[in-house]
Parts: sequence; C-alpha cells; structure tokens
Amino acid sequence: MKSPSLAKKLCLLLLTFSLAGCGAQTAQNEGAKTETKTEAKPAADAKAGGELKVAYQAQPQTLDPHVTTSQASATIGRNVFETLVTVDSRYQIKPMLADSWEQSEDGKTITFRLRKGVRFHNGKELTADDVVASMNRWITTASAGKDHFKDARFEAKDAHTAVLHLQQPTATAMPVLAYLGGNYPAIMPKEIIETADPKGVKDYVGTGPFQFKEWKQDQYIHLAKYPDYAPREEAADGLAGKREALVDDLYFQFTPDASTQVAGLLSGEYDVAADVSYDNVERLETDSNIKIEVAPTGMLTLYFNKKKGLFTNAKARQAIGAGIDAESILIGAYTNEKYYKLNHSMMMYYQLGQWSSYAGKELYNQNNPEKAKQMLAEAGYKGDEIKIVTSRDYEDMYNGAVAFQQQLEKMGVKTKLEVYDWPTFTELRNDENKFDILVITNTPKPEPSSLAFMRKDFPGWTDSPELDKLLASFRGAANLEQAKAVYDELQKWFYEYVPVVKIGDGNSVSATQISVKNMTWLDGLIFWNVSNQK
Repeated sequence: MKSPSLAKKLCLLLLTFSLAGCGAQTAQNEGAKTETKTEAKPAADAKAGGELKVAYQAQPQTLDPHVTTSQASATIGRNVFETLVTVDSRYQIKPMLADSWEQSEDGKTITFRLRKGVRFHNGKELTADDVVASMNRWITTASAGKDHFKDARFEAKDAHTAVLHLQQPTATAMPVLAYLGGNYPAIMPKEIIETADPKGVKDYVGTGPFQFKEWKQDQYIHLAKYPDYAPREEAADGLAGKREALVDDLYFQFTPDASTQVAGLLSGEYDVAADVSYDNVERLETDSNIKIEVAPTGMLTLYFNKKKGLFTNAKARQAIGAGIDAESILIGAYTNEKYYKLNHSMMMYYQLGQWSSYAGKELYNQNNPEKAKQMLAEAGYKGDEIKIVTSRDYEDMYNGAVAFQQQLEKMGVKTKLEVYDWPTFTELRNDENKFDILVITNTPKPEPSSLAFMRKDFPGWTDSPELDKLLASFRGAANLEQAKAVYDELQKWFYEYVPVVKIGDGNSVSATQISVKNMTWLDGLIFWNVSNQK
C-alpha cells in the first residue's frame, strides 16, 4: 500500500483488530480421518468440470447480504458477490475488488483504488459508481454498516477510485469491511441497487467466480461457473487471493432432515454435507469414501426479549445466567466435548489471543438453580409461562434448547418450547410478542463491537446508554492497548446488563466424498478452488 507514515501505522492498528493468530481457528479432533483446514492449497493440477452437490441444512430467506445477518445467506452468497477487501487465513486484511487503499493523515478518509477489467455477471465492467451505490446502501441498510459507519459516505473520485468519508477515525473500519459472514458489504451493479426494495435486491448479480442461476424454493439453489470471472493473481489463502470455480455447477440442496443428509452422502447423491449431525459422525467415519472435517461454528446463546415481558428486568436475565449448567447444555447440543468449548468470553475460544478478558468469569456457568429461583422471585416472576423459540434446522440450537428447557423447569419456571424452520424462525424472532427467549448460534465476528446482541435493531433489542458510550470509546480508540482496556469494560457490561447468556462455543462437522479436493473453511465453508474428481 502506498501511504504516509501515519496511515501505515493506522493500517497496522486495523490489522490487529482482525481475528489474530496463525492457525488460530483450527479445532482439535481425534480420529485418523478427521481434518480441519484453513488454507487453500494450489489447485493447478485439480480436475475441473462437473458439479458439486452440497447438502445444506437451512434455506436462507434471501441472498442479499445487505438485508440479512444469516450465515446461510453468507455461505451461499459469497460465491456470487465480492467485497472491496477480504481476509487471509490469519485474518490479515487483503485486497479483493480493491487493489490498494490509503488512509488520510487524520484518519477520516480511506481511498480505494479498484481493479480494472472486473466484470459483473451481466457483462458490465465494475466502476466506482457501482461501489458507491452498493456501499452507501450497505451503510444505511445493513446493521453492520449503520453501527460502524454512521453518517459516513462513499463517493467516486474517478472511474476506478472510490473514497470513504468518515465522520471520525474508526478503528474497526477495515476489519468490518473485510468480513464475509452475515451482513457482509457485497458490491453489486448500480442499477441493481437502484431497483432494490426493503426486502432486498431483485436480481443476484455479482463479480464472484459463480453466478446465480436458479432458486427452487425448499429444494435447491443452483450456481454456475462464471466464464468471464477475473481472479486475483495472488495464491489462495483463506478468503484472499485467487478464486476459481473448478466445478461447472454448484448446488445447495436443502436437507433439514439429518438422516436424509447422511443417507444421501453415503449413497453418493451428495458430495458435501455442510453440517453433519453429531450423532452420525461415527457412522460416517467408518466409510473409507468419506472425509470428516471440524471447524468453529459459533456461540450457542440465549437471547432475551428486552422489549416486553419478564426479561425486561436485568435481574431476571442475571438469574438465568446464574442457574444454568452450561456444560450439560453443551453436551446436549454437541454430544461430545471435542465439539464444544466452555468459554466465558464474548468472543470465541480461538480469538482469545487477541480478545482476552477475565471480567465476569466468576458469573459464567454458575450452575446454581436455587440462586436463580431467588433472583427470579426478586425480579417478579409469578409462574407465568416462558416461551422458548428456536429452529430445528440447526441441530445444536434445537438440542441445546431442549436441554435448556429442562434446566429452566428445575429452576421452577413454567416453559413452552416452539420449534420452526429457519425462514419462519428468522421472521418470528423480529416480533416481541412471539418469544421470551431465543436459542441461537451466533456466528463469529471480526471484532467485539460487531456482535449482534449489542444492536438495538437485532432481536432481543439491546438498548443501553452505557453500551453506547463504551462502543464509541472502543471504535474510536487511538491504539490497541486502549482498545483492550475498553474491551474489559465491555465484558464487565456484558455480565451486568446481560443482553444474552452465552452458553459456550461450538464446532461444526462437515463431511465430503473423497473425490472432493481442497475443501476449506473460514467463517463458513469455501467452495471456490474446490474440485470434484469423480
């Protein structure tokens, strides 16, 4: 990057805010056939062509990442859409649609120089006007954009230069722009953005290695190789570097039933199973044609309705945190200790090298139902029914909810568990009249202030003036040491206000036919640079 000395220092600071640590995301798992991979290997000798059929447990509502935080949307959609910058396997920020960027001396502008010759799937060449339209919509529409870039705006300097104007220096700017999980800042054609409505864009047109072909509701999404894709020249590493569609057709086939998924994998109907039922792992490990891989999936979390009902009272939320036996719920959700980690931190276990704090540790996994009963009584609980809502499309969420319900009843709480498919669940969770507690697996975020439960507009509806002040200090921190100090305060707030109760960190299990080569993971499975050598 060409930049003044201060800008270089700022870039280094921004890099430290990303998820640090060489190979930090690997998860240990026993068994000779079990692998966890993060870095893509060269695909020069990989067989091209054919198709890849992926058994995927949850159908997204949309592939437009500007309007959804869904990981299903991100995992599928990021094959179609790309971002200005991305991250490698060590979460260092790397170029994608931008070739370079510079930050001004005062930290208030970031200038992105775009790659030339990049074409959208409709044949139009990418220009700064497309970036401006996409990013300004993302800033005003996406929760991540609104949270981190309030009153910021992009403008086109020339056809291949876009400038981000910030109201103040923002330490989290580059990690958030590089994130490719839910709500990522995808670049789309200007004309597509201009015809979008609040529910999303009407056509899925990006610059990625795959293009959208068909969505047959409740059956599959079909993506196809984009023949005019312009890959980067750098070696593939994490989400960065060269991306290549090595299969001609990529199908995400929706299989919420675990037995159907496993049967299809064993019969060869599916090439990949994105989330294998933990109960079926041993069965699959006995088949020499199947490979098993493990990777961090997210944080199993209890979301409280803080708009209406009992849990508007912080003491009631604290009571649930005091009463639960986190490890028993995690065993119920993940079946085996190699698939979960007890972790009191707001961030995931593999991120603790960067984001470590002991604040609130004594309040985690207290396993004290008698204390919970007393606190609930003090909070005014009169025996009313508490409605727990989750989705069966994600095994850990459903099984964790069942185990949690049993523990609530031991605390003397009358409960009702309602279970929905993922699209219905994502609609119901936006209505404060439909639940008291949600059981959700939160996907990892690039830095603490991006966590969904800190947002006023996300289900649970956290509204804390103290948090607002802490977030302003955190995002505007002058250096890493100051940011770490604020993180301790954020963690303390987390256990006092209790926006959610974190149960623990989970790992997911995916399985592939041995014919599938170079499958990797980073914030979800990666399908470019993957071949199917049947």
